[in-house]
Amino acid sequence: MNKIEIKRINLNEADLVISLFNQYRIFYGNFSDLGMAKAFVDARLENNESVIFVALDENKPVGFTQLYPKYSSARLSKNWILNDLFVNENYRKQGIGQELIKTAMDFAKTNSSTFVQLETAVDNYTAQSLYEAIGFKKQAPDTEFFLYRIDII
Repeated sequence: MNKIEIKRINLNEADLVISLFNQYRIFYGNFSDLGMAKAFVDARLENNESVIFVALDENKPVGFTQLYPKYSSARLSKNWILNDLFVNENYRKQGIGQELIKTAMDFAKTNSSTFVQLETAVDNYTAQSLYEAIGFKKQAPDTEFFLYRIDII
């Protein structure tokens, strides 16, 4: 594996993550539909509704994360939900997921946010271990997902 580059993408670069986004949806039990995946990602970027970082190995997309804003009136801040994180199975256990999360946290901190939160399935033990190793704290679970949060200030 070469050095992985992580970069924020814009609408013109959305095609870098469409296949990965589709694989992410399949992982969570949804059907494959590249057209719908593209339309969804394009709309988020076009409307400035999300921030997407992609991990590249020699310009080949191997992972991504997508953040959605979450506003806090009490804190007078814009925080972030790390909603999507996916690394191609051939690139897992190489630190790419961790680097994507750290990049997202650095982005949030640079933008004066106070926390990043995420959810993962209660049976996704690999992801839970990663989040907890980074410092995310498990919040109250619901029936299918655990909520995690990390303060960044």
